[in-house]
Amino acid sequence: MSMSTADVAAAHPAHAHRPPASAVRGRRAAGLAAAVVVLLLAALASVAFGARQVSFPTVLEALTAFDPANGDHAVVLSRVPRTVTGLLVGAALGLAGAALQGVTRNPLADPGILGLNAGAAFAVVTAIYVFGVTSLAGYVWFALAGTAAAAAVVYAVASMGREGATPVKLALAGAALSAGLTSLLSAVLVGSQQTLDTFRFWQVGSVSGRGWDILAPVAPFLAVGALLVLGAGRVLNGLSLGDDVARALGQRVGLTRGVTAAGVVLLCGAATAAAGPIAFLGLVVPHAVRGLTGPDYRWILPFSALLAPALLLVADVVGRLVLPPGEIPVGIMTAVLGAPVFIWLIRRRKLAAL
Repeated sequence: MSMSTADVAAAHPAHAHRPPASAVRGRRAAGLAAAVVVLLLAALASVAFGARQVSFPTVLEALTAFDPANGDHAVVLSRVPRTVTGLLVGAALGLAGAALQGVTRNPLADPGILGLNAGAAFAVVTAIYVFGVTSLAGYVWFALAGTAAAAAVVYAVASMGREGATPVKLALAGAALSAGLTSLLSAVLVGSQQTLDTFRFWQVGSVSGRGWDILAPVAPFLAVGALLVLGAGRVLNGLSLGDDVARALGQRVGLTRGVTAAGVVLLCGAATAAAGPIAFLGLVVPHAVRGLTGPDYRWILPFSALLAPALLLVADVVGRLVLPPGEIPVGIMTAVLGAPVFIWLIRRRKLAAL
């Protein structure tokens, strides 16, 4: 005897109330459009607010019909590199955090779990202490090299053994490397006051004072990393089901994890080189995004790429306004703003299981 649609709905009430796939996609697309609007507003605020505030109409006029004789236009133009840095760094960290959580199947994963930030920091300290590098442009290549070296060491250590680089082994290897590099870094800083004074301005994380000379070297790395990670949405969905299921679906788990990790390294290395270590973006934003998109990484990744820079720019604007004419670095503000949000997310619902 065949069952009618009503009988099926009655037998499976959970499925009866599930919205159709087209409606879900429509809501997600509308949410993505709203995220674009939020990001544009944050970018406008970034070039409008500061020690000297400029109205939004003047901002638009400066961007579309720049007048060199207008002081407000000059202020807006001087803030554009800082805003672009915030956009690129925020998008990179948001993508990297979401991808890391997918690759490691660890809901608490961020660029620090694989020792990436520690590798970049130790390389920058080496540049200052050994080679006497003092410019931000000089830090870029050392930070990139340190991030790549840390990722290679972590992956090599985690790959030992029969099971290969499992999520647990990656996390343990990253934590061990991070602890070791942090100890070495502290030993260098304790022994050299000059190195400490130079390093601490980079360590707090900031987009202030960043110009095109900083962005130009890192932009290609950010572009390649973003392409690798954004193209991994479908395979990250497979990895989230477990390695065995992913293999059954025809995925090459080791290659998938390696390519995605390479994209994460490029994003984290370039972003950290440009702005220093900035906490919480890669951790908080993907969690907040999952409440909007569900577990589908094809949507989590683009949402994270839009909302993470929006949060970073808002934090940067708040940091400029709370202590005029001075400012609080954005690396501190993201922690101040991100920690309560993360606590609220944990209290509101159980930590997302991947």
